[in-house]
Amino acid sequence: MATRTIKVDYLTRVEGEGALYVKIDGDRVEDLQLRIFEPPRYFEGLLRGRDFREAPDITARICGICPVAYQTSAVNALEAAAGVAPTPAIRALRRLMYCGEWIQSHALHVYMLHAPDFLGYPSGMALAKDAPDIVERGLALKKAGNALMAAVGGRAVHPINWCVGGFYRAPERHELDGLTDQLKRARDIAAQTVRWVSGFDFPELEQPYIFVALRDDARYPMEGGRIAASTGLDIPVADYPAHFVEHQVPYTTAKHAYLTETGQPYLVGPLARLALNVRKLTPGARHALAVSGLDLPCRNPYRSIIARAVEILFACEEALRLIADYAPPNPPAVPVPPRAATGHGASEAPRGLLYHRYRMDAEGIIQDADIVPPTSQNQAMIEADVRAFIAHNADLDDASLQWRCEQTIRNYDPCISCATHFLNLRLDRGTGTP
Repeated sequence: MATRTIKVDYLTRVEGEGALYVKIDGDRVEDLQLRIFEPPRYFEGLLRGRDFREAPDITARICGICPVAYQTSAVNALEAAAGVAPTPAIRALRRLMYCGEWIQSHALHVYMLHAPDFLGYPSGMALAKDAPDIVERGLALKKAGNALMAAVGGRAVHPINWCVGGFYRAPERHELDGLTDQLKRARDIAAQTVRWVSGFDFPELEQPYIFVALRDDARYPMEGGRIAASTGLDIPVADYPAHFVEHQVPYTTAKHAYLTETGQPYLVGPLARLALNVRKLTPGARHALAVSGLDLPCRNPYRSIIARAVEILFACEEALRLIADYAPPNPPAVPVPPRAATGHGASEAPRGLLYHRYRMDAEGIIQDADIVPPTSQNQAMIEADVRAFIAHNADLDDASLQWRCEQTIRNYDPCISCATHFLNLRLDRGTGTP
């Protein structure tokens, strides 16, 4: 069979730059490489030598879509190192702000980045031309999430009100009450969104995922918890390095993550969170999930869009509950004295588990830092999904196979860098070389 090559210079609707190389011999995938050309950004190096109180603002700049996740994991690790626990009121306010990030990030992915794949559109803008009401729903959700982040964090992108120990300022009760009507409208749109995406036509693919997510005995995990896995693993965040390992592969600058004990890749993100924590959903989200037809644990990556829609509804309901119960923390932050120690922290970014580790000296100067984002943890599973899909659909023509490869990657809402282009696909059918 002659070599066949497909090349797509840029794939929009994901964050980052890279390439996918696939070599197929008949119906067998001989080689598959998800090549990420993410330029070095040196955030861990930038943190060394800085005062520990600077870490939340620095790490927030890693991502403009999920800065709260980076701030949360950072303060969790630094407060653990200092041996300080924020008050319940501070933790509740942090959870409220996290709800805003989940709403805006998931809404952006569902409506503008992923739904076009299922509806046959090349972009969210093309979808808006034919169905503006659909895109307007997504924008209304994103606006509600942004408003919540701005009210608590000072602004919607790279919030400035977050600090180690709590917040620089706690919003007044009336400032949050003013968001209630907007969040109620968002809640109704979110319920409609679950019904809408549940009707999509999903490709058939079942994968033997190991699910990994935070777990909290009292509530659905967002801003903290223990690390759990579908294998039965249940550990404090501080034990993360003993059970998970990253490996550098020669064709990508983004590392692959595996379970240390078995060497297997694993899945983080909405499907993992639902699989391990479904009983902690809010009542409306549980009802929407029940009527969506999404059976748990779900091992079809294409149905992750339903899981994200359910989490939008959950975040809206949770935000309304937190606002109804809100009492401004007084003081808005607790003292966090420096000390020589190592701290570990994690939270559930929209895309999955985000782990931070910091080692400080007695003056609070960061000596070492380690940050493991969810897309890095998912990268090996993304490759496995693409490989499995091609193996069962190698008879598709090149254009159709290319479309499905791109869609398979977008299932993960990958956040590879702050750029907007991602995939350069080369498909080799036959005996050609990369």
